[in-house]
Amino acid sequence: MSNSKKVLIVEDDMIISLVVENMIKELGHTVVGKAVSGEEAIDIANKEKPDILLMDIRLKGEMDGIDTVAKIKETIDSQVIYLTGNSDRLNFERAKDTDFADLIVKPFTIGDLDKSLKLIASS
Repeated sequence: MSNSKKVLIVEDDMIISLVVENMIKELGHTVVGKAVSGEEAIDIANKEKPDILLMDIRLKGEMDGIDTVAKIKETIDSQVIYLTGNSDRLNFERAKDTDFADLIVKPFTIGDLDKSLKLIASS
């Protein structure tokens, strides 16, 4: 597929991570890595240079997803789709500073994810 994107999944729930990985592959994109913490995500992003970060806001470890995206964007120009279980105002305001493409509230469908990925492809 010519519009295939390289995607890094950052999600600390292994079941959700696996489901999202299957969705990404079904939509014709390539998963270049999966991370459970911000630190791990930064390492993988620096090696793989993903086109898209699918980033959970709440992560294991010292950094949350928003801090992780800010750090990755210092060196890599990846598009960001946040995945979150809660759409609280404070996190949304913090996330806005990272210039993200979309925010998807869990639970979500493959259709929701497809819409977000197409939004990025058309920009």
